[in-house]
Amino acid sequence: MTTPAEQAAEAYLAEDEGLARTRAAGTAAGAHPISPAGGAALAVLAATVSARAVVEIGTGAGVSGLYLMRGMVPDGTLTSIDVNPELQRTARASFLAAGVGPSRLRLINGMALEVLPRLTDGGYDLVVADAVPAEYPCYLAEAIRLLRPGGILVLEGVLDGGRVAGDAAGDSPVTAALREVTEQVREDERLLSALLPVSDGMLCAVRR
Repeated sequence: MTTPAEQAAEAYLAEDEGLARTRAAGTAAGAHPISPAGGAALAVLAATVSARAVVEIGTGAGVSGLYLMRGMVPDGTLTSIDVNPELQRTARASFLAAGVGPSRLRLINGMALEVLPRLTDGGYDLVVADAVPAEYPCYLAEAIRLLRPGGILVLEGVLDGGRVAGDAAGDSPVTAALREVTEQVREDERLLSALLPVSDGMLCAVRR
């Protein structure tokens, strides 16, 4: 059950027709699009670092990608990885319908832990993960390598419906992995972090 503060955050900015259409397509395809408040936070973070090169782990149907594009510089490139080709086709159509040119998109179909090692060290302004929660600790290691100093890491959905904030006894493998990665980010001296209470927990960190 959401609190009044969470409801206000989600209702603060209304989504336009393009985002609403993309969200509906993603939901129909079985994806779980980022919430409006979470998407708005991604756009602001991308704009904060004038993001030109962004890695997204988990394309989905393109909702989070559209938000990221709104914050990126006009000629920025989004590299988005997803194992589901059907969702990526939906996302590509959504991007093109929103006026995002093909030159700004690098959609890679594959498993993130196989694709990420092929990307350039220190070559990215922002890395966003919203994919397989059990793999988040591994995504973290790759993200730190990929980010330039001053770049931002975002791990989406880390509270696992509030379970990460509770007792660790009886954790599922997913909850245990999310608990582990939140602790790793907090303790890593290379990162300056904050846990934002939007979209089931958005863990953000700046690469020092």
